Amino acid sequence: MSEWKQKRFWDTAVAKQVEGGWGVSLDSRALKTPVKSALVVPTAQVAEAIAAEWNAQGENIDPSTMPFTKTSNSAIDKVTPQQAEVADMLAEYGGTDLLCYRADAPQGLVDRQAEGWDPMLAWASSRLDATLVSVTGVMFSAQDETALANLRAHVHALDAFELAAFHDLVGLSGSLVLGLAAAHAHGEADQIWGLSRIDETWQEDQWGRDDTAHAEAEIKREAFEHAYRFFQMVRKIRAWR
Repeated sequence: MSEWKQKRFWDTAVAKQVEGGWGVSLDSRALKTPVKSALVVPTAQVAEAIAAEWNAQGENIDPSTMPFTKTSNSAIDKVTPQQAEVADMLAEYGGTDLLCYRADAPQGLVDRQAEGWDPMLAWASSRLDATLVSVTGVMFSAQDETALANLRAHVHALDAFELAAFHDLVGLSGSLVLGLAAAHAHGEADQIWGLSRIDETWQEDQWGRDDTAHAEAEIKREAFEHAYRFFQMVRKIRAWR
């Protein structure tokens, strides 16, 4: 038995300015989130991207082709009711940041990690006032509490829409520093994603590519790049000066 699919019920999706921001209308009907809240986003750019996703649908609605709609729904329905808790959860990544745990061998991997990750840690120290210390191995090493508090403050400065994208920037990369670098546009999305995959890329270089693992990584890369684009579309400049 085939899975039931929701059919297209509108002709045209249009972005329009509404109270509190920008919304999307499906013909004359205002688009709502899955929990029936008004879908109101902070910028025209995001609203237009959402409208484009709805206009691109065929006879059946395919949510997997609507990342801007999905992230906006998450910001409104999931992040907004628990914004502080989400920020706290993401800030915890700073205590075990990917960039701080280094291999002790082989030397090629050691050098590649240092070349890619040291500049990012230096950036976090100078730009975010958060000096993190790298260690060799996987045993936990506590970081300076002041540095972690400064990182936490940067995360808590984000609004719900920024946090919705930031959740994926951090979760997919495994690094709070890389997530903040992406939020600041300190590097392009593909460059930052590549830094999060140094260990995996090294393994591929040594042993060849596992097609299944590579396909899964490509899905994550696309999600990371979407989160990067979404964050830049909703980014509030005043929060980052």
